[in-house]
Amino acid sequence: MSGDYRAIIRHYEECLARHGDTHLGVDWPSAADAATRYRVMLDLVRNCRGERTLLDFGCGASHLYQYMLDNRRTGLKYSGLDASRAFCELSRRKFPENEYACLDVLADPGALKAYDYVVMNGVFTEKRGVSFDAMYDYLRRMLVTVFDKVRIGMAFNVMSKQVDWERDDLFHMPVGELTDFIVRSLSRHYVVRNDYGLYEYTVYVYREKS
Repeated sequence: MSGDYRAIIRHYEECLARHGDTHLGVDWPSAADAATRYRVMLDLVRNCRGERTLLDFGCGASHLYQYMLDNRRTGLKYSGLDASRAFCELSRRKFPENEYACLDVLADPGALKAYDYVVMNGVFTEKRGVSFDAMYDYLRRMLVTVFDKVRIGMAFNVMSKQVDWERDDLFHMPVGELTDFIVRSLSRHYVVRNDYGLYEYTVYVYREKS
């Protein structure tokens, strides 16, 4: 992708500088819709016995962790990862009890640890000025790299093609093309969720049938 994904990282840092530690600071237009996404991401975890590890990949300001605290979500040991130093430093100040990694996984894949679950909320929803083909290549490379470190399951979201109009700065991904890639390169055990009222869908990919 020739470094294009770093322009997306810079965009989120600009949102943080402009709006601070808010839903707008991570470029979600609605706080209520952001909370819906956190709920859907955590629905990845099923039949959890004992404590499991969860990596919030692209954690931003750790709003997912705040959602977990507010909703008394237990049984998950939270860690965060972001390629942006600004977001990592903010999250560490807010939640020093958590483990955070400031890491560009594509540049240094060997530094990524293994986790039971990984959620990637908003990592693939915006493409800004990146072409569709380059963004799709980025998604495939990233999912293959991350899923290699997943013990149980992974969740991520993309924008839907079933919309009234498509925005040029968002990544609208055809579901059939995406699921073909998942089956070929990741796992046959997956779920596509398009039942939560937003113009996107979330995919759960599991190592084994759940």
